[in-house]
Amino acid sequence: MPPAAASPLATVGAPASAASPSHALLSVPLVPTLLRFALPNMIAMVATALAAIAETAYVGSFGTASLAGMALVFPLVMLQAMLSAGAMGGGVSSAVSRALGAGSPDRAGALAAHAMCIGLVAGALYTALMLGFGRALFGALGGRGTALSEALAYAEVAFLGSVFIWLVNTFASVIRGAGNMRVPSATLLLVAVAQVLVGGVLGLGWGPFPRLGMAGVAAGQVVANALGAAFLLGYLTSGRSPVHLRRTALQWPLARDILRVGALACISPLQTVLTILILTRLVSQFGTDALAGYGIGTRLEFLLVPLGFAVGVASVPLVGMAIGAGKPARARQAAWSAAVLAAGLLGVLGLVVALAPGLWTLRFTQEPTVIDAAALYFGWAGPAYGLFGLGLSLYFSSLGAGKVAGPVLAGTLRLVLVAAGGAALAWLHAPAWTIFALVALAMAAYGLATALAVWVTPWGTER
Repeated sequence: MPPAAASPLATVGAPASAASPSHALLSVPLVPTLLRFALPNMIAMVATALAAIAETAYVGSFGTASLAGMALVFPLVMLQAMLSAGAMGGGVSSAVSRALGAGSPDRAGALAAHAMCIGLVAGALYTALMLGFGRALFGALGGRGTALSEALAYAEVAFLGSVFIWLVNTFASVIRGAGNMRVPSATLLLVAVAQVLVGGVLGLGWGPFPRLGMAGVAAGQVVANALGAAFLLGYLTSGRSPVHLRRTALQWPLARDILRVGALACISPLQTVLTILILTRLVSQFGTDALAGYGIGTRLEFLLVPLGFAVGVASVPLVGMAIGAGKPARARQAAWSAAVLAAGLLGVLGLVVALAPGLWTLRFTQEPTVIDAAALYFGWAGPAYGLFGLGLSLYFSSLGAGKVAGPVLAGTLRLVLVAAGGAALAWLHAPAWTIFALVALAMAAYGLATALAVWVTPWGTER
């Protein structure tokens, strides 16, 4: 590996002028800035969720076997998004924002180049794992016959483009780390639109194009993210971005600055997916109606999580720059302000569906038994959404501070509660409502444990 002196960024740790624009976030009012940052993130995240729903509608037109195949692939698609955008992406934003807060834009640019390399390697590894072990994974999840064939038809195209998904989320995280939410949010919004259009054209055979089925729908995701990654790469190298991505010799200390946060944070999405799989298996023993009601409930949570993500990610540059500038008190103030906003937003939505579940459930079914099951689920889980939002926001703020171990342990607590409590309830042949109560307990425990971890973890010394 070439020595650091050979790099065009030989002064990578040199401080910038105190008048650098990056210092503006060290003095702006926190709550208005959080709201201004969170809104474009929310629009982009909701658009991404709606694109996934549109994909499901396309697949539904192919028949029940295709829907079953999509259900097998979806957890792994979601896992990739959570790893690249939330976990490793949070590590990237954290490192960049701390560098800018310390007055070192050259270091931030070098970190961007290292983040790109990490994204390339991670995307290639995800492709290799999914293409090499996809059949075995889908089979372990219960895939058989035509459903398994449809799952493979989608996966073999979708995961072939994993590098593009990792890159678009990595580049977006670099830009967010500099406090620019509009460019990545607008890009992700356009990626979602392109995914829906290209997936429809190639999957359903609109116009003169042939109907490619599952492979065509998956191709929409690949093409859209490739275009998004190319645009963000151009933006980062154009000189218009607050962080300028440049060629530089690879340096382990810079890669380690990203990985020490991002790699540890990757445990959290794995815990989330495993928790969902365990709960799905527990609820399935109560029959199709209970499982359908639970599925309607979790479908709402797939929209709630992006809202918590939007607020939490908005706090990352504010927290990271304050930590880099030696202002942990301001970093904590930003973290708790974001946490209160997320808890309030998700808490209100949770109470609405707990008191009036039909506002959501009637959009998906008219079956009385399924409606009753969903209402039972929302009655227990809805009041816990606020605490879940609190924990989710503080998880991202902890990424910004580079102190993510506590929130990861809180996720472990949630997983253990679900696994151990679920096993006990299954052994006791407990009624369905006890599983839903366990869901609420685990969400509340996650939020409170994360808050406690943030409260007791030192974030540095005031300078």
